[in-house]
Amino acid sequence: MPVVTTLHTVLQAPNVDQRRVMDGLIALSTRLVVMSERGRQILGDLYTAPASKIDLISHGIPDVGFVDPTYFKDQFGVDGKIVLLTFGLLSPNKGIEFVLNALPAILKEFPEVVYIVLGATHPNELREHGEAYRLSLELLAKKNKVDRNVIFYNQFVELENLKEFIGAADLYITPYLNAAQSTSGTLAYAFGAGKAVISTPYWHATELLADDRGVLVPFADAPAIAHAVTSLLHDDARRNAMRKNAYRLGREMIWSNAAQLYMHSFEGSRLEVAAPSRKSLATKTLDQKPRELPVMNLSHLWRMTDSTGLYQHANFGIPNFSEGHCTDDNARLFILAVLLDELGEDPENMRTLATTSAAFLNHAFISETKRFHNHLSFDRQWVDEQGSEDCQGRALWALGIGVGRSPFRSFQMMAGQLFALALPSLLSFTSPRAWAFGLIGIHEYLRRLNGDSLVTQIREILTSRLMNLFDAVAQPDWQWFEEELSYDNAKIAHALILSGQATGQQAVLDRGLKALRWLTRLQISEEGHFRPIGSNGFYRHGGVRATFDQQPIEAQATVSACLEAYRATSDIWWYEQAQIAFDWFIGSNDLGLEVYSPETGGCRDGLHVDRVNSNQGAESTLAFLLSLAEMRSAQAMLTIFKEPITSKSHATSTSC
Repeated sequence: MPVVTTLHTVLQAPNVDQRRVMDGLIALSTRLVVMSERGRQILGDLYTAPASKIDLISHGIPDVGFVDPTYFKDQFGVDGKIVLLTFGLLSPNKGIEFVLNALPAILKEFPEVVYIVLGATHPNELREHGEAYRLSLELLAKKNKVDRNVIFYNQFVELENLKEFIGAADLYITPYLNAAQSTSGTLAYAFGAGKAVISTPYWHATELLADDRGVLVPFADAPAIAHAVTSLLHDDARRNAMRKNAYRLGREMIWSNAAQLYMHSFEGSRLEVAAPSRKSLATKTLDQKPRELPVMNLSHLWRMTDSTGLYQHANFGIPNFSEGHCTDDNARLFILAVLLDELGEDPENMRTLATTSAAFLNHAFISETKRFHNHLSFDRQWVDEQGSEDCQGRALWALGIGVGRSPFRSFQMMAGQLFALALPSLLSFTSPRAWAFGLIGIHEYLRRLNGDSLVTQIREILTSRLMNLFDAVAQPDWQWFEEELSYDNAKIAHALILSGQATGQQAVLDRGLKALRWLTRLQISEEGHFRPIGSNGFYRHGGVRATFDQQPIEAQATVSACLEAYRATSDIWWYEQAQIAFDWFIGSNDLGLEVYSPETGGCRDGLHVDRVNSNQGAESTLAFLLSLAEMRSAQAMLTIFKEPITSKSHATSTSC
């Protein structure tokens, strides 16, 4: 059974017994969770824990609004006062006496200051010394003649009351005396609520309050605390900027995001569990085990990629320099690199691919129009004023992946900045596919930053637009969003399934599933293999359906959408439809020919009426590799949860 161990504190100077216990935990744990970068460094440097088994998940916090402190003060009888707050279990290492010694200097400049110390005495302190420490603090307050400005709440408060105490604070102070504190829950709560924080430089505070997100003062230094408090109270602009910086980063720490990160860690731990020492020799028939998937071969992808990015086209298996690069493909490349990194596929090289494609997206962004170029010539010149609406949507999809899934802060930050700049223009688009790509990107973005109200609002608008399209166009014989099926069709239904599941809107989820079910059945041949809508004419309602040319992008979109439907419904029928669409790449198609080339690692550009198109361009190769990555991930989860995989279960979904 896999073991995930969360380490609240990682000791830098363990004694012999502590080191023995920690070494044993590391050896027995499938994954280790730490709450700070310093904890991760110590685990690697001192305890030689493998970096690949360490997950950084910040201390979880409640999701609260960015509210003016005045709103909460009346219930504590401190209306019109400036509130300083420290909370947590009370013990001598908390350094509260140094704030009390700083108060006389603070009150000379701001006599309306009140210092609230919230929290019961630590049980260990209470057992060994009673309330001696609290009594000494009360005596110190009287000695300093600040007792009229100090409030002690000797109690443990429930979460709702705690949030109100934090809300009432103008400044939060953690004067702790122990530098080797790798995690502070009280600091995390106050920081994530958007409080201006003054702290001594213990490890967690040093990391969290960097980059103008707070103020650090030396240990046991009352004059420094007084100076920091008065300086911030004099400078409203700096204090408010600090609050905003803290609140913005705090959105990554809220419990829902922490839960997602833990789920990812748990899923990873299951995938990594070593085989039992006693290996079973029992075999399974084909209908009892998952289909064996092709090996992930990235050699053609590497041949198609230079230091600028991925080339668009190829002559057979050779990159076609004359066609240059495009944003569409480099957005897909970034998505693939992040997904493969999640699967543990050659992390160093995946980061190289992700860096190259992320740099391409950053270069493609036009700051004046908030749009992206698409086509870059071989001599590194943009040959368009701006890309299509679908190009913008794919770029937003990739950026959302960067924010929501990439483990690297540099990708998260860059992608988040571009996403925020580019997203609003999505509302002016008319392409349902651009909306769908954008919605998938929004879903990924909100995995990490689900407190972003603007992004949530845009998701609601775009979801409503797709729902309205379906209601306006759909008929009993045509359950779709448009009067024509063209390219990347399944992505539209995919976006509704994701959005409906994420927001708990059953009507949205049902609509997406209904449309995808209709499309899936339409794309199954009489023999039972996948037959996508051909690009040589597409398929207009009431018209003649084009059978060829069949494009890899259609198989990929169907694989991805059906797997999302499976995750939303747990109906194995959807997994089977994904498998049927994937098998199109490896010969289960109208011509019985392989579209994917295992020799080169590339994917051919399509299926003509009499042959395959032997060129192995970027879009086609990425379509196969993305499909393979998603199938590998889904197959692993099916194995984990022991879902029976039958070749023809014909299960029907109850969701539509």
